[in-house]
Amino acid sequence: MAAAKKTALITGAGRNIGRACALGLAADGYNVVINGSSNKAACEAVAKEAKKLGAKAIVVMGDVGNPQECKRIADEAIKAFGSVDALLNNAALRPNKPFLEISEAEWRRIISVDLDAAVWLARACLPTMVKKGWGRIVNFTGMNAIHGHAGRTPVSVAKHGVWGLTKALAMEFGPKGITTNAISPGPIAPDVAENNASAQARAQTIGRVPLGRMGTPVEVAAAARLLVSDAGAYINGQMIQVNGGAET
Repeated sequence: MAAAKKTALITGAGRNIGRACALGLAADGYNVVINGSSNKAACEAVAKEAKKLGAKAIVVMGDVGNPQECKRIADEAIKAFGSVDALLNNAALRPNKPFLEISEAEWRRIISVDLDAAVWLARACLPTMVKKGWGRIVNFTGMNAIHGHAGRTPVSVAKHGVWGLTKALAMEFGPKGITTNAISPGPIAPDVAENNASAQARAQTIGRVPLGRMGTPVEVAAAARLLVSDAGAYINGQMIQVNGGAET
């Protein structure tokens, strides 16, 4: 799908959707920059898999909630490959906590990772995209950005902000050959079963999906692969919902 020699930077790429995006783009001929904040072993495993697919891959660990770290991550990617042609802002925090119990520090932390990181990474990667006259930015929103989520107020606020950022960047940088889009995943099954949801809760989640099942990271990654490909060149400023038809 994608032309060879292009480079993609994927945040939160050690597992789930980020991992699937990294491996999908590696299969499409991209060099991939694997970012994670804590589990370096998982990120290195993804890089190893990407190399088996014929891609060049590096791991750049760092906290995307820190503006200086965002710049360092992008700078290391550009130093290694000359540019970041596709930026996938996937990393996010999604804690559940009642609104009246959230501390200022917790609020700021969630906003910094779920919204601000997309801002600072775009600012760090856009100059080389503008210079080349070609680029792709894919932001991840989710159903929190569509109808809100009780207990996840800062996440909903941040993801609404990401949608606004997506539309604004699409307008400003579209004339320079750079598309910016968002993907809104619905209920997605993780790579490894997580024990923080009861069987009843999972059944209720699946019950809201007309297809009668949860999606997979690979199915979300398929949308990302389209958006960064030449075939997706006329898609700009859009939010693609990959949710099995779940009520939004």
